[in-house]
Amino acid sequence: MDRTAALIVAAGRGVRAGGDTPKQFAMLGGVPVIARAVDALAGLPVFVVIAEGQQALLAQALNGRTVAGVVIGGAERQDSVRAGLAAVLGHAERVLIHDAARPLLPWAVIERLTAALDSADGAVPVLPVADSVARLSLGHDTNSLELGDAVDRTDLYRVQTPQAFRLDAIMMSHLRWSGPPATDDAQVAQAAGFRVAMVAGDPALNKITHAEDFARAEALLARTMVSRSAMGFDVHRLETGEALWLGGILIPHTHGLSGHSDADVALHALTDALLGTIGDGDIGSHFPPSDPQWRGASSDRFVTHARDLIVARGGRIDHIDLTIICEAPRIGPHREAMRSRLGELLRLRPSQISIKATTTERLGFAGRGEGIAAQAIATVTAGIEL
Repeated sequence: MDRTAALIVAAGRGVRAGGDTPKQFAMLGGVPVIARAVDALAGLPVFVVIAEGQQALLAQALNGRTVAGVVIGGAERQDSVRAGLAAVLGHAERVLIHDAARPLLPWAVIERLTAALDSADGAVPVLPVADSVARLSLGHDTNSLELGDAVDRTDLYRVQTPQAFRLDAIMMSHLRWSGPPATDDAQVAQAAGFRVAMVAGDPALNKITHAEDFARAEALLARTMVSRSAMGFDVHRLETGEALWLGGILIPHTHGLSGHSDADVALHALTDALLGTIGDGDIGSHFPPSDPQWRGASSDRFVTHARDLIVARGGRIDHIDLTIICEAPRIGPHREAMRSRLGELLRLRPSQISIKATTTERLGFAGRGEGIAAQAIATVTAGIEL
């Protein structure tokens, strides 16, 4: 995966889906379609191709999500793909070309595609055609349509995206193409003489084209998503001469927290809660305190790492609840700054973030002002396969 980038083609106008907003920016399960596509490819450098004039729509839809690049597409899909591939050059050796209109992308499909590139120039996900297939026949009065001859469906497959390619192969294929606009990139690669393998696709990748496809996708989401919650807890000692990082912000105080990283006890508890939702160990297993590279490191990195692991497995962070336990400093004046910072790190709205503070009535280490503790609960909506 470290040699692979993703290219999401989202430059269409989406008129067949209805509404005033292009379908790639419309909501699906409370999240814009394009944002779901980006989330499904988290962990890879993602380049997004949009139409001129859609920059503001994209920024609003991504809501803080970071992408490797935003490219302005052309009149035809192939023009957009070429522009996107030019942006990817130098960043990867392999590329996944994906349609934004297929946002429910299982990570297992990505793994099958990248594995297939070990022995082929390209790979596409496919599903066998299950329905009977027939040709169209004009009626006797030429104004009606009639059922024509049946077509043998034995060797027929529905081709989906993302489609995976060696970057040099697909770039060369597009530069050589001289025919009419192709319906997908696999055709372009095959025409240039490259071998394209087939791997198992997934019904979740059915394309959103018409308004009724949104209802189908919403129903699929409801059937395949479950809610998980997990808790994290952490404690750090207060010492003089240390900076006080708490909840992702620097707070002026007479003492700071001591630890191997920046000792942000709130973000450490939150990281453990996030990792707990996917059963992936704790902060120490991912960032061992014995490893010198994490000495003084910003705890922002720990939180975003846990976030990306959740997203890569098809999860979505729904809500976090953080309680900070200390006598001082007072948390109230800094609460909104913390919520804003956590919203940036986790790509959440303020309404999805709860930050509370309490004391121990001067009992114990926190009550004596010797340290600060934090407790966090994270709730994640995730695919059943998670």
